[in-house]
Amino acid sequence: MIAPVPSICRKVGLVFLLATFLLSSAAWGQPADFQDWVGELRREALAKGISATTFDRAFAGIAPIERVIELDRKQPEFTQTFWQYLDKRVTPERIERGRAQLADHRTLLESVSRRYGVQPRFLVAFWALESNFGDYTGTFPAVAALATLAYDERRSSFFRQQLLALLAIIDKDGIPVDANSSWAGAMGQPQFIPTTYQDFAVDFDGNGKRDLWNSLADVFASSANYLASAGWQGNRTWGREVRLPADFDYGLTGLEIEKPLAEWQRLGVRKADGGHLPRVDIEGSIILPGGATGGPALLVYRNFRAIMIWNRSILYAAAVGHLADQLAGEGAFVTPRPEKEVPLSRSEVMELQSHLNKLGFDVGTPDGIVGPNTRKAIKGFQHHARLPADGYPTIDLLERLRSTDGN
Repeated sequence: MIAPVPSICRKVGLVFLLATFLLSSAAWGQPADFQDWVGELRREALAKGISATTFDRAFAGIAPIERVIELDRKQPEFTQTFWQYLDKRVTPERIERGRAQLADHRTLLESVSRRYGVQPRFLVAFWALESNFGDYTGTFPAVAALATLAYDERRSSFFRQQLLALLAIIDKDGIPVDANSSWAGAMGQPQFIPTTYQDFAVDFDGNGKRDLWNSLADVFASSANYLASAGWQGNRTWGREVRLPADFDYGLTGLEIEKPLAEWQRLGVRKADGGHLPRVDIEGSIILPGGATGGPALLVYRNFRAIMIWNRSILYAAAVGHLADQLAGEGAFVTPRPEKEVPLSRSEVMELQSHLNKLGFDVGTPDGIVGPNTRKAIKGFQHHARLPADGYPTIDLLERLRSTDGN
């Protein structure tokens, strides 16, 4: 029989827990009302059908995590060039291991592919990039990490939605309340955020629960289900490296421009080896992830856009596609790597954005992130200055903007 805990011990424990809440909140500048916030969240969660037992178990001893806020506020100082990004993700070791995993799980992968129409090599490529084949699924307690971000004011609405979705998953799927995630709440081997888990995770192994930590059947099928919902075409690839003619109009590059392959062929676009483009009735876009001189030209199809629904980074999507090709035995890109690569720092990108705004090429509020608006603005300036309009930020472009702006 377990002896009852003396009331004085319970009181000391409660005082210690409250002190932990207050100190942790104060450490990162939030008002010391976390418990009130939890109480209000509890009422909302119960109104949405989450059981009181699940909520109380999940929040037992929970306090904001200062490190999560630090990571949310931290912004990397330097961007990466196309080749630097690829160097870290499409390595010889990862290709070799990926091929072995493709062979080891061939039967399961083909079963998933028949159901959802996503080719096995792509499922393994996503698995590799998201969690290094399941080696890393995060070290932060998911509930505490999401509670921290939901309580914080910066993106509270989004993370509150994710936190409530996680509680519903714990309630429905029986995953542990102390399950780990990334600092931002991405979970399991495919690193799904809770709403993605809630909407697209499947119980492929038929054991009655959706388990993205321990069941490869559920991991692969859930990934495939998510991609299928994004419009994945199982009879097509993601894209290919191409060769552009010397007189190519770089203003035609970008995901916002799609043309039939026959039209790209007419404009002089060829396969990387110089051969004709496939004679198939599909459309594609020309993108330059490293700019006109810093990387390969890629002709990308609808599956590339599906990859970007998973992760909106062009570099990520190119890495997934290229890794999948290498897993299938295809070679590396043939475009040579430039001898000198000079990535812009985040502060330099913000300066570039400020110059573009002053010159009338609107990027919105400078944030140091090269997104669609910034690329569009760069293209506009390049076209105005009669430069190759590849939409790519370089140190030379920044110098040109500095001299043009006069500041």
